This record gives sequence, structure tokens and C-alpha cells, in this order.
Amino acid sequence: MSLLEHELREQPVALARLLERQGEHADKLAALLRRRDVRYLLIASRGSSSNAARYAQYLLGRASRVPVAFATPSLYTLYEQPPRLDGALVVGISQSGESPDVKAVVDEARRQGRPTIALTNMPGSPLALAAEAVLPLEAGDERSVAATKTYLNSLGAIALLFAASTRDKQARRELELIPAQVEAQLEQSLLDVANADRYRSIAGGTVVGRGINYGSAFEIALKIRELSGLLFEAWSAADLMHGPVAAIAPGWPVIAVAPRGPALESMQAVIDGLAARGAHLFVIGEAEDAALRLVPNVPEWLSPLVTVIPGQLVALRLAELRGGDVDHPHGLQKVTLTR
Repeated sequence: MSLLEHELREQPVALARLLERQGEHADKLAALLRRRDVRYLLIASRGSSSNAARYAQYLLGRASRVPVAFATPSLYTLYEQPPRLDGALVVGISQSGESPDVKAVVDEARRQGRPTIALTNMPGSPLALAAEAVLPLEAGDERSVAATKTYLNSLGAIALLFAASTRDKQARRELELIPAQVEAQLEQSLLDVANADRYRSIAGGTVVGRGINYGSAFEIALKIRELSGLLFEAWSAADLMHGPVAAIAPGWPVIAVAPRGPALESMQAVIDGLAARGAHLFVIGEAEDAALRLVPNVPEWLSPLVTVIPGQLVALRLAELRGGDVDHPHGLQKVTLTR
């Protein structure tokens, strides 16, 4: 078994460890999100962490009813002209905690006297030391280059902050059930992933999602690109229909992330439109005829923690079919240092 597959299978245990060890700490950090002078959240991130940030943009925006924006790190590093951060709570997300540009945003926020939180798997990393507060991801060592359990635990940490900042006891109870649901999803997706063999000879594809699963679409596309080298791109279902759909030719592979929830109706309309264009559809959903079936009864706000699982396994399967080294994809490193 590859390191990657081993770490994929560790995800339920890693997530349960995060919730057990950091639940009370998240309650303390939630006070920063409730500060009266916080008028918006600013998130600094790169790579897979930016896909977790997309989840935070939806979830934490709902929690505090304030805008959630993404930082532009080059303004802090290359151009040395950082914006004024009056009213901001700055969140740095980096699984390794080594990203200099993410740290630069947090450093500037501290210099301007703004509250900062780091979400990282390395509590002693430069990012963690720079931030006012740290929420450790508790994912354990991740040796494969592609992020799996650190990504899932990043989502889990964001969900913890949501439940803590809203003081929502029902949300906390739902979150506590998620490790078992992730375990069930792994078992289901391991059965379904053979359906991906029909993509053995493809040159690329598209992943579509919407709403709280917008980030899941991007993470699945990234994992496929990282592991197999296939040219996969991600789109919001709404943005896809504003022009890019013209490139969806008959037979073009499309993975659609379509769990139950407010976004399902619009996702289904897009799926039907793509089917009419002759796209080769591969749906991640709860419907009986979905190629990658989702386990039932997962609350929509937590669905990204299960929708990413079938996508991870499809990425692994496509890489194996193409004979790639899934633990050390060509040209990639575990930690990428950019400024």
C-alpha cells in the first residue's frame, strides 16, 4: 500500500483526534471571532490550504455574518505595500506552517495590532510562532507529498471554529459524528472507485461544484492534477455556464459534486445541461445512480468533509492507472516556499 493510500485511510482517526484534543481550545479561540471590532475576516493561504479557505469563506461568513476575504500576499512581499487591516481578523492556513508569504500577512496584521489565528499541523512552525493564537490540526505526520489528512483536518478545524463561535450545541453534536461518517464514506468510495477506470485514457477533465462545496471541486481537481498530471480544472457551476461551458465537448469528463442541500437544485440543472451536451458525467452525490455515492445524513454544512473523499480516491486511481509515483509526483515537493 502506498503512503498516500495509508494516509487516506487514516483520515477518520486523524479527524477524531483533532476534535478530541482541540475542542476546548477552539472554544477559547472563538472569542477572537466574536470581538466587536472584527468587521471582516482575511485569510492567507496557498495550495490545498486555499481550498480549505474556500470552505471557511462560506462557513465562517455564516457564523459571524461578516465578509470573508482572501489576502493578496504579493502586496506584502513583492510590492511591500500591505493594505490597512483596520477591522480585520487575519487567519493564516498552512499545513506545514512554512509558507513565507502566508506568514508575511500574519506578521503585518500583528504589526497593525489586529488579532491573528494560525491553522497549521506544525505548532512550532514559523507561522504558528508568528500568530497570536494557534489551532493545531493534529493530523500526525503526513509523508506523502499530496495533502490528504492535513486537508481534511483543516476543514475540521474550520468547522470547530464555526461551532465554537456560534455556540451552537447542535452543530457541535453533528461535528462529533463526522469521523464515523468519514469512515463510512471511505468504505463506500473504495467500492465505487473502480468506476473511474472508464477514465483510463482521458487527457483532462472538469470538476464542478457550488456553494459550500465550491472548495471541494477545486481540491479534487488539484489532487487529480498533482497525482496524475492530467489537466483538470475546477469551476463553480454558475461560472461554468457563463461561457466556459462552450469547451465541454461530447465525451469530455466532468466530475460534479452534488450532495443534498441548497445548491443541489442548481447543480442538477447544470448536470442536465452537461448531459445534453454529451459530457461524460461522473456524479458525487446521494442519488442511487451516482457514480460515486455519498453516505446519507451528513449535514450540508459538513458535507465537504465527505465529498472530498471520493475525489481523493479517484485521483489516486487515475494516477495508478497511468503508472505514476503517487507518493512523490514528478516535480512536486511537500513544502513549497514562495514569496
